[in-house]
Amino acid sequence: MMKGRNRLLLLSTCALSLLAVTASAQQASDKKGSDTELSLTEIVVTGTRIARPNATAAAPIQSVTAAEIQAQAAVNIEEVLNRLPQIAPDNQASYQDSDGRQRIKLRNLGFERTLVLVDGKRLGTMNGQDAGMIPTALLERVDVLTGGASSVYGSDAVAGVVNFVMKKKFEGVQVNANHNFYYHKNKPTLVSDVANKYGFTPATGTNKDGGRADISVAAGTGLFEDRLHIAGFVDYREASLVKYSSRETSACQITESSKDGPLGCTTSTYSPAGYISPRGGSNNGSVFLNNPNGSRTFVPNSTAPGFATNPYDGYPFQRENKRWNAGGFATFDLTDSAEIYVDAMMFHDRTSNPYPARVYSYTVYGSTPYQVNCNNPFMSATQAQSVCGSSAGTASFMPLEVRYRFNDLPHVEDVYVNKGHRITGGVRGKFGDVWSYDVGGVYARNRQDSTGGNLPDFDKVNRSLNVVNVNGTPTCVSKINGSDPDCVPFDAFRANNNDAALFDYLLTRPSGTSSNIGTLGNVLANVQGDLGAYGVTSPWANEGVAVALGAEYRHDQLKTFADSIYRAENSTVDRTLNQHVWEGNLEVQAPLVQEKPGVELLQLNGGYRLSKYNSNPDSFSTWKGESLYAPVEDITFRASINKAQRAPTVVEIAQAENFEYRKQGGLENDFCASTPRQVQDPKDPTKMITVYDSPKASQAVCAATGLAPSLYGSRDLSCPDNACTVRLGGFTVDPETAYTKTIGVVLKPRFAKGLVVSVDRFMIDLNDSIGFNYDDYFWKGCLQTGQEFFCSKFVRNPNGTLYSAASTNPTTGFIRGGTTNYYKSKSHGWDIQAQYRLDLEDLNLQEAGFIDWSFAGSLTTLAGGQDSPILPKYNCAGYYGGPCGQLIPKWTHGLRGTYNSEDGNFTASLNWRYVGVMNNVSNSGKPELGWTQAGERSTFYRIPAYNYFDLAFSYRVQENYTFRLAANNLFDKRPPILPNSYSYGLSRNNTLSGRYDSLGRQIAMGLTINF
Repeated sequence: MMKGRNRLLLLSTCALSLLAVTASAQQASDKKGSDTELSLTEIVVTGTRIARPNATAAAPIQSVTAAEIQAQAAVNIEEVLNRLPQIAPDNQASYQDSDGRQRIKLRNLGFERTLVLVDGKRLGTMNGQDAGMIPTALLERVDVLTGGASSVYGSDAVAGVVNFVMKKKFEGVQVNANHNFYYHKNKPTLVSDVANKYGFTPATGTNKDGGRADISVAAGTGLFEDRLHIAGFVDYREASLVKYSSRETSACQITESSKDGPLGCTTSTYSPAGYISPRGGSNNGSVFLNNPNGSRTFVPNSTAPGFATNPYDGYPFQRENKRWNAGGFATFDLTDSAEIYVDAMMFHDRTSNPYPARVYSYTVYGSTPYQVNCNNPFMSATQAQSVCGSSAGTASFMPLEVRYRFNDLPHVEDVYVNKGHRITGGVRGKFGDVWSYDVGGVYARNRQDSTGGNLPDFDKVNRSLNVVNVNGTPTCVSKINGSDPDCVPFDAFRANNNDAALFDYLLTRPSGTSSNIGTLGNVLANVQGDLGAYGVTSPWANEGVAVALGAEYRHDQLKTFADSIYRAENSTVDRTLNQHVWEGNLEVQAPLVQEKPGVELLQLNGGYRLSKYNSNPDSFSTWKGESLYAPVEDITFRASINKAQRAPTVVEIAQAENFEYRKQGGLENDFCASTPRQVQDPKDPTKMITVYDSPKASQAVCAATGLAPSLYGSRDLSCPDNACTVRLGGFTVDPETAYTKTIGVVLKPRFAKGLVVSVDRFMIDLNDSIGFNYDDYFWKGCLQTGQEFFCSKFVRNPNGTLYSAASTNPTTGFIRGGTTNYYKSKSHGWDIQAQYRLDLEDLNLQEAGFIDWSFAGSLTTLAGGQDSPILPKYNCAGYYGGPCGQLIPKWTHGLRGTYNSEDGNFTASLNWRYVGVMNNVSNSGKPELGWTQAGERSTFYRIPAYNYFDLAFSYRVQENYTFRLAANNLFDKRPPILPNSYSYGLSRNNTLSGRYDSLGRQIAMGLTINF
């Protein structure tokens, strides 16, 4: 249990409520002297700024302890959180389209709606934070609260809060070293069958790959009679690349062009054989491949074995990564009632996304084809005839399309460098025996630099194709005339050209670097007190009313900038975006009845926060109400309701406020105008005439758009070229609001010592969600409903038209679109947790130790909402595809059983992870999810339930040495296979990443040394 200053530290910084029994190695160490033992200990943490010991929690929270993290052999935070049923799993640190930052989303409601804390204070700004800066070896535990908590913490705590509690106060030196790798046996699958048809070779045999290392050193000591305590750590971790081609399940990206149709592989025109297409002459537009047999002949473009190219074989399951984390913690007792604290953390992370080296299509650069001289010595006579026709063998030039992949040369890399630091500090203490305070702040700065791989230089490609014979040696003309002495000839007319010198010569056009810096400045002042000392106590309670008062200031800034190369390539401008907020909050905790017959506890809690953002003219408030009722010690009923809000990020504000004008696309003019239509002239059937039909919209709908009745149906309302003007932006975005309700029960039966069970119902209802909508969202909505929500986005000119020249920055004459508040999202379900310790002495097994059991499950009953007033409500729980994308199953759980020896030297832990059934929306029977009778599938419509088992051991070899061994996905279970996987989960590896183990069995070893 936490005592003394540790309890003060935890209660004054932690912001979660918890009543749970969890496995805690450190606490077991306190009891039995082992730093790795999994034990069962009651942890009591209040979920408010009111730090009252032994307060009962009013909201459900799940906690993951250091021992559980060690048993998982987790190297990064994402792996820890992806196993929790409340977390929508992701793989931001590894998948090919990611920027390498690790972000967290609760209940599938988005990263921006999950507030991330470290020791009760914000990790960083929402647009730039990276949870990967948290070293797993230095975690005391992770607490996860589902549901709104804005009245305590302010904006962003809509879906919930994740709080990382760090190990800070330790003595001596501790070294933690971990290494893990994948040990997977590739077996034939349907992917193998399809890949073989294209000549792609699936992986076979047993792979030992994906090695990852994590080494941390932490040291701490007390000075000046322990008034000053300092500690620090350094953590290094790295991961090696695992390509799609290393697993049989991703030998190629499986595609299916029609329902229940034949399966195919995605192929690329960037072939190692070389793709050649004349853009002039008699064969203009024809496509040829160099014969792979090296005969310098052309064959037709084909996806047959030997000719097809897999564009994704080098894509990463796991990206190569190197990361440094370091930090320090210090506290100094000024007096008995004042303590100064300072924490600092920094990180530097480099990750890369590799892809094959290629000569790109000329269309990447513009509309001008490459040029090849028709007497190029690399072309055989037949090739020259196919390319140049009658000009073959002459010095004339032919426009040419060339696409070429260098298979055996090093891959090109996009590189992402994330670095930053976070500093917190302040002073905390007491005013007498009644009041305590904490005044401090956070400064966090994260920077990301994204550098694209070099491209082939267009002019160099042209020069390398302009080649003649010099004494039998193909030589660039530019080298002969001296305009480019370094030119290397490009033999584009032979398969499998892997000339490293050519590669180095061509790939010299940099893509440039774009950067962004997110900065958070946060100042907080909190004071709390127990008014019972002043007699403010219920006549039926033992404890008085407790209150907490707080004030807070936050400033968010995001700078985006780029070097001159990137700006020229992408037409970007540097920007600095800012937002700040002033807030004040109040909390009350009022025990009404305690330890009375029939009422062990009856308590009401409340909270209120007022916020004023500089980006909005209005002030906003959030609040909470909670109740607890325990008729006896064994059972506690709890309920809460929260109004939570999320203010728009600085990026969303910029998107909303800034104007961008463009022409309407994909729609049919002003629906209030008479509609022109071409018909045959009845007087002269050889001619067509224009007639005008009635407007598509009713007069009432048009009136809702601001059109005068006299203009209804006017031909003059038609926009030029049938395209009205659209203005994106110009909105004031209000905070989105969520109402979260929870109701549950906690059971601690005396007849089953050590058993704790909690069952909680949660309901998160998000209104006025912030998002981006194009003009067609409002155009269609207004036409169908005439509701102000949609029709108010029509801003007509005085003459009623919806067209204005964009260059004039008009204030009227357009349809609006952009980032604004629109409609609703919902997440409802049940959370179930249970913990139990079985002392083997109770079974007459003397000195045999004990077994700890912990269970956490979540039943999602609603995951969806309603995207506009005219669209139906939808529920994606248990479905994937369509509007649901990659969602979460209805039911998931984890059950861990851990044996602990009596002397604390040995533990063995078995974990069961269950992922429930998932169904394709095509077979949902729900029209609101896109189901139709004709669209029902007979293949790939259901993912069965998945069961994973993890086994972990730890053994204390000597007093200060502990060795760990673990196997995750013990039985090497393969992930489910789906065609068109990119449509579901933004990965091209034929499965849904994150929830399922894509790489197979993982073996992990670890060592802890204490000095």
